[in-house]
Amino acid sequence: MPKLINLTGDQENTWTLLDKEFAGGDIVGNGIVPMAYFMENQEAVLSAGNLGVWIDSEEQPEDLPAAAKALPLIAINFPKFMDGRGYSIARYVRERLNYEGELRAIGDVLIDQLSYLKRCGFNAFDMRDNVATELALSSLGE
Repeated sequence: MPKLINLTGDQENTWTLLDKEFAGGDIVGNGIVPMAYFMENQEAVLSAGNLGVWIDSEEQPEDLPAAAKALPLIAINFPKFMDGRGYSIARYVRERLNYEGELRAIGDVLIDQLSYLKRCGFNAFDMRDNVATELALSSLGE
């Protein structure tokens, strides 16, 4: 399980990332649903209160409705560290949707990217388990 780091330290991850092919069913606790599921079930997701959405790098954030800014968590996937589309998606979510909640980087997130991710609006990062929290936090200030 990835280590979750926010801007102040590591934290317990209470969210479950649901598979991209998730088509519905029981969600126990907090769940992060794929964007396709969210788009088909917007009202149910928004009214649940314990669901967030994750956006894959090939998906268009412009498709998100303005109501998405009410979600408690939006995660953006980096399928490989060389894929920079997530940075643009984050800027769109923060600046155009005026999203103020937790914006989480997921996928192939490397410590070298943290300061850039923070500058684009991310405030939480799924890191590999072997990453030292102190090192990650220090890289956020670089």
